[in-house]
Amino acid sequence: MRTRYDDLWGIGELAARAGVTVKTVRFYSDGGLLPEASRSAGGHRRYGSDALDRLRLIRSLRTLGLSVPEVRRVLDEEDATDGLGQALEGAVAERLRELGTEIRSLRWREAALRLVQESTPGERADRLQLIGGLSVPPSTAPLVRFWRGWLPPRMPRRSVDAFLDVAVPQPPDDPAPAQVLAFARLNALTLGPCPGAAQPQPEAHRAVGAQGAAVLYAGLAEAYELAGVQLRRGREPRPGEALDCFVDAYTSAYGVRDGEQFRRGLAGQLATDARIDRYWELVAEVVTEPGRRPEPTPGTAHDWLLAALAAQTGTPPTTAV
Repeated sequence: MRTRYDDLWGIGELAARAGVTVKTVRFYSDGGLLPEASRSAGGHRRYGSDALDRLRLIRSLRTLGLSVPEVRRVLDEEDATDGLGQALEGAVAERLRELGTEIRSLRWREAALRLVQESTPGERADRLQLIGGLSVPPSTAPLVRFWRGWLPPRMPRRSVDAFLDVAVPQPPDDPAPAQVLAFARLNALTLGPCPGAAQPQPEAHRAVGAQGAAVLYAGLAEAYELAGVQLRRGREPRPGEALDCFVDAYTSAYGVRDGEQFRRGLAGQLATDARIDRYWELVAEVVTEPGRRPEPTPGTAHDWLLAALAAQTGTPPTTAV
């Protein structure tokens, strides 16, 4: 009487029981993933009942998208420890990371296709060129390089990293077509040549040097956060805690005292830069879900504070050339 425990199966019978092809069984056998119990007198492969469990496990792991080397590591660990442990957990975690990237890529491609579909014939050539400059999913590397060139040389790394965390928006995982267009324009803007002087910072920033800039940008980050609260409430630029914090960032960096004269001079030194303003406009489009009120950015907060300072001192800000 045949029993599941006594009998050995040929390769065809094992394949039929597992629901795979003979070629599949042979592939895993030749690769050492599926041990043979013995060979018949004619040299045919024979498998025990445990081979069916092993083959089903292999098939499950492959269905999850694990590579053959990953499957091998999982099976080796199971043989050594009599259980599925860290090798499986690690392989599944890695596959989930890869799958997340693949899903993001598909969502960006879908949104880019919809952008082209929704564009007028006159818009399509320009938008296709913009999209062609993006990787999928998009990289923030051009934006990081843009700001590294803008920041003072030899600025402490911790301060640079803190600034970049605020200044560089992360691409949304599931973008709308408008967000794809905004990020593509942002990418093109940061890749373009910088007009004017080699160092585009306002003189008020350049004068403090690398160490002073670390103090300055830390203070500005706090001021921008306070101004963001006012922007969300729809309030017009005006003196108050946010503006005081903004000015204090400069007095701390310069090592001077606040006062009417200092504020008037600061308002005259801080230039508005059309390119930087455009950067922050596009950032707002990238980080704001379509149909919602634009999210405050460091750029819009800076403009709000600069307008408040100009109104308080009666000194309109200069415009960068």
